[in-house]
Amino acid sequence: MAIRLNRGEDELSELHDINVTPFIDVILVLLIIFMVAAPLATVDVPVELPLSNAQSQPQPNKPIYVTIKADHSLTVGNATIVPGALAAALDAATGGNKQERIFLRADRSVPYGDVMLALNALRAADYLKVGLVGLETRGAP
Repeated sequence: MAIRLNRGEDELSELHDINVTPFIDVILVLLIIFMVAAPLATVDVPVELPLSNAQSQPQPNKPIYVTIKADHSLTVGNATIVPGALAAALDAATGGNKQERIFLRADRSVPYGDVMLALNALRAADYLKVGLVGLETRGAP
């Protein structure tokens, strides 16, 4: 007596489920990498800063920006200038008012020495009220 278990269906049926095991493996590896790297990325220097009760200064209606681009070119406002003409361009932009605040911004790829050269050029042109511009980080203490 013989029993036939196969009922003649030799065709393989298609499986329509997505295998999520490799996806979960990748996510777990990334989680471990970030858990290890996050404490190394923060610098924890214990320092007690003094409290300040200074009022925030109002922004000028039309701020004057001196920008150092990634290709090391200088702009005053939207006009590109040569480095030797910085004082003349600022005098034209401020109307000769040396007490006007100048906002200096630079691309992150610009070396610190080039930013200092721009600060020295501003000081040589008698513009001493200079603010450095950076991105604000929301929620940082």
